[in-house]
Amino acid sequence: MSELIEEFKRDHAEIMAMLNEVKELGILSKEGQAKLISIKEHLLAHLKKEDEKLYPALRKEAEDNERLRNTLDLFALDMKTVSSVVQEFFDKYSGGEIDGNFTVNFESLSVALSTRIRNEEDALYEEYEEINC
Repeated sequence: MSELIEEFKRDHAEIMAMLNEVKELGILSKEGQAKLISIKEHLLAHLKKEDEKLYPALRKEAEDNERLRNTLDLFALDMKTVSSVVQEFFDKYSGGEIDGNFTVNFESLSVALSTRIRNEEDALYEEYEEINC
């Protein structure tokens, strides 16, 4: 496995561990709230690395690979949905104000991120590995 993919998988594991830590700390606790802010920072840094290092190689390969192009198109659509869930959550709760929907919205955030991570690792990272072997 390439060093880049190993790094991305470590990032994913760290993000998911942080989400679990928020659940353990209590999503309504000050500690849980602080951990949420650090999740946002880690997630943004991870997405920036993917945009700079992963997607350019996949897009270049997709120029001559219709199957990969279709896969990337699906992932781009999915990213819009995931980004919307993530952005709405952090826009709404970054100020520390909690409403009655917080727990449900946090669970939606967790599910959206874990599903996206699993799909990336199962499909996109495998494609990247095939290209760079």
